[in-house]
Amino acid sequence: MPVADTTLPVLDLTQTSIDITRQLCDIESVSDNEGPITEAILTALAGADHLEVTRDGDVVIARTNLGREKRVVIAGHTDTVPLNDNLPTRYETEDGVEYLWGRGTVDMKSGLAVQLKLAVELSEPAVDITWLWYDHEEVSADLNGLKRLADNSPHLLQGDFAILGEPTRSEIEGGCNGNARIEVRTFGLRAHSARAWVGHNAIHDLAPVLDTLAAYVPREVEVDGLVYREGLNAVGITGGVAGNVIPDAAMVHINYRFAPSRSGEEAIAHLRELFAGFDVTVVDLAEGARPGLDAPLAKNFLAAVGGEAKPKYGWTDVARFSALGMPAVNYGPGDPLKAHADDERVAVDQITSCEQGLRAWLMTG
Repeated sequence: MPVADTTLPVLDLTQTSIDITRQLCDIESVSDNEGPITEAILTALAGADHLEVTRDGDVVIARTNLGREKRVVIAGHTDTVPLNDNLPTRYETEDGVEYLWGRGTVDMKSGLAVQLKLAVELSEPAVDITWLWYDHEEVSADLNGLKRLADNSPHLLQGDFAILGEPTRSEIEGGCNGNARIEVRTFGLRAHSARAWVGHNAIHDLAPVLDTLAAYVPREVEVDGLVYREGLNAVGITGGVAGNVIPDAAMVHINYRFAPSRSGEEAIAHLRELFAGFDVTVVDLAEGARPGLDAPLAKNFLAAVGGEAKPKYGWTDVARFSALGMPAVNYGPGDPLKAHADDERVAVDQITSCEQGLRAWLMTG
C-alpha cells in the first residue's frame, strides 16, 4: 500500500518575487485548504528576527516593532477559487509580454509574493508594518479570516494606513463600492394552465420589477476625487411549478453595487423605494469604503508609486479597514479581469513593478 506524502511545501523567499509567485501558486490552497500554505509561510518567516510572528487559525500576523511614528497594515489572502485544470503554473509569452499562467497568479498570490519578499528583506522600514496573510476570502464572509481578526482582535489590525494586495495592474485603486443583494418576491394562486383565469400568475407579476431594472440608469458618483460606477442587475430568477400549472410564487435576485458615498442603510432604502409594493428581503449587505487618498501616508504612497489613482468598482476587504477608521487602498499585480478566469495569468513585469513601488515607499515613508 503506498504511503501518503506528508512533506510540507517549502517557500524560498530569497528568490525573485516572480519565482516566489510560482512557488505559492503551485501550493494548492482553494478555500478550506489553506493549512499547507499557512505552514509554508510560517516556516519561511522563521529566520526573520525583526518580525514578531503570530498565528490565529490560518491567519499569519508578522509585525515590526521599531518604534516608528506611523504603522502601516499590509494584507493579502492566501486562498483561491477552485481549480479548473490550471495548475501547475507555466510561463507563456504573447505579443512580447511574458506571463505566469495558473490559478492564483492574479488573485492574489503574486501580491502575496511581493509582500512576503519585502517582509523578510525590509528589517529597517521607515514605518512600522503589520503584515497580514489570511484565509477564506473567496467564500462566505462569516468564514473570512480578516473578519474574524477584526471581530476578535481588532488591535492587531490597528494602523494609520492599510494596503490590500488585490489585483490592480500594480496601480492604486482607492476604496471600494458597497455590495447589497435582495430578493424580490411575488405571490399568486395556482391553477391548471388550461383554466388560467381561475388562478393568478406570480411570474407575470415580476414584469414591473424587470422593467425597472432594464430602465435603471446606474449613477456615476465622484467620491473624494474618484468616480465610482454603480450597478443594479438581476442575477437570478426563480418560479414555476410544472408545465401545466399557473405558478403561485416567483422571485428575482438583485445585486446592487453602490458608491461609497452611500451607506448600506441608504442603499437598502433606495432599493425599497425602487421596488415599493413588492416583498423585499435583504440577503447580503457590505458597506463600501471611501478612497482615503487625502491621508498623508496615502498621498506619499501615490507619489512613490506614480500614476493616477483609480476607484475599485468591486467590493474588497479594504472596507474592513475603513470600518476601523483606517484609510485603505488596493494595490497589487494582475489584471482584475483575469481573476478567477480559467486562463488566469499575470504579466511578470507587473510583479516586479509592484515590488519596486512598495519597496521604495516603505523605505522612505
